[in-house]
Amino acid sequence: MFHRIVLAIDLADPASSPKGFDQAVELATQSGGELRLVNVQPLLPATFMEYVPADFDEEQEKRAQGALDDIAAKIPLPKERVSTVVLSGGIYHELLRDAAEWRADLIVVGSHRPVMSDYLLGSNAKTIVRHAQCSVLVVRV
Repeated sequence: MFHRIVLAIDLADPASSPKGFDQAVELATQSGGELRLVNVQPLLPATFMEYVPADFDEEQEKRAQGALDDIAAKIPLPKERVSTVVLSGGIYHELLRDAAEWRADLIVVGSHRPVMSDYLLGSNAKTIVRHAQCSVLVVRV
């Protein structure tokens, strides 16, 4: 079973529950494992920095952390088995780095439904699957 599960959270997704949430919680519950909610905030291009407040990055991180805390509060696991982290940078680079450092044995990531017949997974999900050092569960809903 999986004992350290990372759930990639896309806070921009309008769904009421993050993709893969139910699956990740069920796996952590059944295995007695830990669940880590990870959100990666994209970096704002330097050319836009003059148009945003000086504390823009800190405010974005604070909002993201609050949203992750709200999601974590809905998880029916002991609080010591749930953690959250907000990272900044490239989505799959940061997610894979954090999963490796945390020694995750499963990454759960959502992907949208294909719109073309030759479409396999979203570019982030595809890259995570290709480069992860652990198992990856891709959830489409």
